Amino acid sequence: MNPLLRTIIIGMTGLWGVTAGSFELWAGATLPQSVQGTSLPTLADIIEPVIPAVVNIATSTRTQVPEHPLLSDPFFGQFFKQQRPGGQEREQKSLGSGVVVDARKGIILTNQHVIGKADQITVTLRDGRSVQARMIGVDPATDIAVIQVQSKNLQDLPLGDSDSLRVGDFVVAIGNPFGLGQTVTSGIVSALGRKGLGIKGYEDFIQTDAPINPGNSGGALLNLRGELIGINTAILARGGGNVGIGFAIPVNMARQIMEQLLQYGDVRRGGLGIQAQDLTSELAEAFAVPVREGAVVAKVSSGSPAEKVGLRRGDVIVRVNSHAIRSRGDLHNAIGLVRTGEQVQLEFVRDGRQRSVTVTVAEPERQRVDGEQLDERLLGAVLEAVEGTDKNEGVRVLSVEEDSPAWQIKLRAEDRIISLQKRPVNSFREIKAIMQKVKNKLLIGIRRGNENLLILVR
Repeated sequence: MNPLLRTIIIGMTGLWGVTAGSFELWAGATLPQSVQGTSLPTLADIIEPVIPAVVNIATSTRTQVPEHPLLSDPFFGQFFKQQRPGGQEREQKSLGSGVVVDARKGIILTNQHVIGKADQITVTLRDGRSVQARMIGVDPATDIAVIQVQSKNLQDLPLGDSDSLRVGDFVVAIGNPFGLGQTVTSGIVSALGRKGLGIKGYEDFIQTDAPINPGNSGGALLNLRGELIGINTAILARGGGNVGIGFAIPVNMARQIMEQLLQYGDVRRGGLGIQAQDLTSELAEAFAVPVREGAVVAKVSSGSPAEKVGLRRGDVIVRVNSHAIRSRGDLHNAIGLVRTGEQVQLEFVRDGRQRSVTVTVAEPERQRVDGEQLDERLLGAVLEAVEGTDKNEGVRVLSVEEDSPAWQIKLRAEDRIISLQKRPVNSFREIKAIMQKVKNKLLIGIRRGNENLLILVR
């Protein structure tokens, strides 16, 4: 048995416990150097060789400060003419973490929300060196970003296999909480496959109780072999601090996204052309299927890859390649990480029998419309929706003409309309139906960059 694992097992029999990432006796007494000639458990042998691979990231972004509403008023604006041209700029700074995954090429994995639309990215290494990084690509749907630095004597982390994780496995988190510098905490895997948190479009999080705080984002979650098994990304806390519930993106997902960003600069997702929902006991009985978990096909788009291979409404998809599909979310993640043009094998149940088809994932069909076709308040905007998918990312605003009605209600290019009257919207039909009914006090929910905003249109 590995001596380190042996000492950990000995420790778990009563010598030590894990509290807020530090080791202490359950009884509160001072730890001796050894017990009966056996060294006490320590994670130092794991951490010391790998900690140089985790870096601190600082970003700065220049944003335009919106002019005061009075400046656009014809009467008051005449008194402030000198302040109107150009407006003012404000510099925003943020801190986070990153993980070197290819020392030779200087490739670093981090979170998209750490980088955002930064004008300058500074990476500080363990030895104190600071170097400028360039953006390779970002994927907001998974919150993954890849940056690159030109520097010698880098150290990288080996990538583990997040699919082999089990609840209860020990893990170590390394990052830069609150800008303090390199910090190590420890804990266990609390849960796997966390979805439906509303954090990002593709969710399959590792939940851990290893203390994670603001600034840890983009840092490393390691197993006891010193392998990277997750990218720390979020915490669940009302006050913004650690309460023992943190989330990390599985490294297998991060690896797939990173490979596409390195090859293309963006992520080229495909789709089947279906809409799906969770299999419930009622639906299982209605469709006479012997399984109790899966994704039920609710709609098949005309001309889609799914229609071409014969998928029908009511089919229950239970597997994509080697991945078991237990819910709509599982199907969403499995297909969303497949590149356009690749083939996948689907296993599904129909009429009580399990069947299998091979389907080529295609680029989702995108539809565009001028905003005024949906509602006069959207005049001047061009909108885009993705049909036949389960992305649930709202409707994208491609462009907005200045001083148009859409501009005046504060819509901007690259916004995503995600809700109206607090109801999620993902299609032109849903937007039109709600806006036609609500003429006054329309509440529009949008996603702009990393923020969710509400706009009240009177």
